[in-house]
Order: sequence, then C-alpha cells, then structure tokens
Amino acid sequence: MAASELSQSEADALTAMPKVREDDTAWRYPELGGAISLPLLSEDHRERFLLDVSRGRIELARERLQNRARQVVILVRLDVGGPVHRNPDDTEIPCPHIHLYREGYGDKWAFPVPAEHFATLDDQWETYLDFLAFCNVTEPPNVDRGLFA
Repeated sequence: MAASELSQSEADALTAMPKVREDDTAWRYPELGGAISLPLLSEDHRERFLLDVSRGRIELARERLQNRARQVVILVRLDVGGPVHRNPDDTEIPCPHIHLYREGYGDKWAFPVPAEHFATLDDQWETYLDFLAFCNVTEPPNVDRGLFA
C-alpha cells in the first residue's frame, strides 16, 4: 500500500474522529477566487488534518471543501457549482456531489450529496458549517465569514 493510501477502516476511523482547531489563529473565509487550508488536530493531538476551502473566481456558486489526513489523503470532498463527475465505473454524478475516500481509489468516487447533512447548498457559509459537522469538527477554526460568504 502506498504511503498516500489507507485501508477503508483506517479512512473511516479518521473521517469519524472528532477534530479540533490547531490554535486560535483568526482566519478569513476566502473571497471569490481565494482558498485557505485550516489546520485541525484529533482531540488527542496524535493526528493532523487539513480543511481546505476554495471558491470559484468566475462561477460565483463554485466551491470546494475538503478534509485531508496525513497531508495528502482526501477523506471527504464536497464540490458545489462544478462539472459533472465520471466515476471509475463510468456513471456520471452531477454537481453538487461529494467524494468519499474509497480504498484503492482515493477520492475518485463521487456520490449525490446527502440532503440530511447538507440542507442549504445555495448558502456557502451554511454549507461550510454543514461540512464541518459532516467531518466531525467539534471545535472549528476561528473563521470570520466576511461580507460575501
């Protein structure tokens, strides 16, 4: 198994693990065309995670939220306002969609967004908050939503 691959049980455990902010740094939610990577830790501080937030420059509704473990392993990625995704079995999943780590495939599989977890995909700030909950971030980073989030 390559260093950037995890077993499915490992990935599921990392996804479910409660996560807290690394420190009290004040962050600003990215403006159009911007991106930030927010450092997170497991509650016992043994695992490090990154929460990436990026917003489209031209397509205003475009947003990508992802939770990474071990610097490079994407556990969960939510794509809003982007193109259709083609899964390894050739099925097409329209946007918005969510990518969940799958052993042997990484983040190559997309699924319809679970409505019970993401109620308001047209509101980027609410989607960000829903994503934090989905990834089990129990103590979120200090992020100022700014004027346009």
